[in-house]
Amino acid sequence: MALTGAGGAILSVPLLMFFLSLSMQQAAPIALLAVFLAATFATILGLKQGIVRYKAAGLMAIMGVIAAPIGVSIAYKTSPLLLQSLFVMVLLYIAWHVLSAKLIKEEVCNQVAAPCEINPATSKLFWTASCTKRLILTGSLAGFLSGLLGVGGGFIVVPSMQKISNLEHHMIVATSLAMIALVSLVSVVTYAGHTQINWLIAVPFVATTFIGSLAGRSISGKISHQTKNWVFASVATVVASAMLVRLIMQMMH
Repeated sequence: MALTGAGGAILSVPLLMFFLSLSMQQAAPIALLAVFLAATFATILGLKQGIVRYKAAGLMAIMGVIAAPIGVSIAYKTSPLLLQSLFVMVLLYIAWHVLSAKLIKEEVCNQVAAPCEINPATSKLFWTASCTKRLILTGSLAGFLSGLLGVGGGFIVVPSMQKISNLEHHMIVATSLAMIALVSLVSVVTYAGHTQINWLIAVPFVATTFIGSLAGRSISGKISHQTKNWVFASVATVVASAMLVRLIMQMMH
C-alpha cells in the first residue's frame, strides 16, 4: 500500500482467508483496521509535506462514509460463494488495470483538459461541476466496495484520479490514502456491529502491516512506477488464481 497507494486490504483479505482460515466477513475488518492505521500515518506525513489534496479527499471520504455501511449490510445478506466470486473478479480487474496504466496515462496526456485540472500557481484543483461529479462517483464506489468486500478502495481512487486529473502520482497516492483512512475506519466500526473481531489475529497483523508500510515508504522512491505496477499486478493475479481454484473446489463439494 505504501508503494502504490492501493492494494493493502485487497491482498490482505485473501491472505487472511488462506493462512488463517477466516471467512471474508471475519477477515475484512482486520484487513481494514490495518489499512486504517497505515493510511492514517501516511496521510499525516502527506499533510506535512503539503501533497494531500484534502478537499478532494474530504469530498470522496464523505461519499465513501455514506456508501460503506450499505456495502457491509449487503455483504451479510450475500452468499459467501457469490461474495468470493465478486472478489476474484475485482482482483483480476485490478491486475489488468494496473498493467494497462501506461496506456491510460497516454490517453490522459492526449486529452485537451481533464475534469479536475490543477492550478499551476496554487497547486489546487479548479472545482468544476464535472470534477465534483466525478469525485462524488469515485468516493461512493470506493466506499461501497470497501464495505462490501472489506477493501480500502484505493484501487478505485488512484486510477480514477489518474484519469480525471493532472495531479502528480505522489499527490494522487497521498490523496487516496487520506480518503482510505476515513472510509476504512467507518467500515471497521460497521463490521464490528455485525461480527466480533479476533484481536489475537488483528493486533499482530495490524502491527506488522504498519511496519511493512514504513519499509515500503522508505524504498518507494528507489523503485520505478512501472516496476511497482508489474509486481503488484503479478501478486494480485496469483492471489486471484488461488482464490478461484479454492472457489471451484468449494463449489464441487
